[in-house]
Amino acid sequence: MAATTFLDTPQGRRLAYHKSEGAGPTVVFLGGLKSDMEGTKAVHLEGWARARGQAYLRFDYSGHGESSGRFEDGCIGDWHEDTVAAVSALTEGPLIVVGSSMGGWQALLLAKAMPERIAGMVTIAAAPDFTEDGYWASFTDAQKEALETAGHVELPSDYMEPYVITKRMIEDGRTRLVLRSPLNLPFPVRFLQGTADTAVSVDTAVRLLKHVSGPDIRLLLVKDADHRFSDGPCLGLIEDAVRDVMGAG
Repeated sequence: MAATTFLDTPQGRRLAYHKSEGAGPTVVFLGGLKSDMEGTKAVHLEGWARARGQAYLRFDYSGHGESSGRFEDGCIGDWHEDTVAAVSALTEGPLIVVGSSMGGWQALLLAKAMPERIAGMVTIAAAPDFTEDGYWASFTDAQKEALETAGHVELPSDYMEPYVITKRMIEDGRTRLVLRSPLNLPFPVRFLQGTADTAVSVDTAVRLLKHVSGPDIRLLLVKDADHRFSDGPCLGLIEDAVRDVMGAG
């Protein structure tokens, strides 16, 4: 395994990354909340890209994995800045963006920030606007009070230790919402979603599909697949979707 390399961002954060050189377009993997670039999907896609001679980038947001900072200090906007910094400094030319869970939201934010760079997009259990429509919408009065007084609440996860959700994350998330105004994706897009996902609902995937506009957008529902979407068949579907949006067949 190649040694991790680091990028210092304009915001003063230090991001860990692995980059494979190869032909364009560059495939960029955007991970989920509290995930890191050593996850099954990120590493599998790297091997797949290398076998094809395809350029590939995976990295850790600040507060994640090997990057600087604490998770509890971060928010959607910080991780968007990290994404823009990594893509701007480490890639050239067209991009195929693959976003998992929160990374799906990040992929959509990247498409708004630099639409001219995106040649195609694949999302896996995309979770746009989850700080508002998931967390805030489900908070009890007691949790909202705790957010005000303590500045954070802890939420259980089916997949890892509890999430610490801060007041800053909620408030910043409201400035990054993508489902409240028109969102055009003028490139091939494939949304992948498991029906057994307990973190992101099929309803969320359908809402996203209905909301966005573009010439070539499809949603694939996979019966009984969960939020990880990382068993052999699911990994194969991700490969197929990336090939599809690249027009490689």
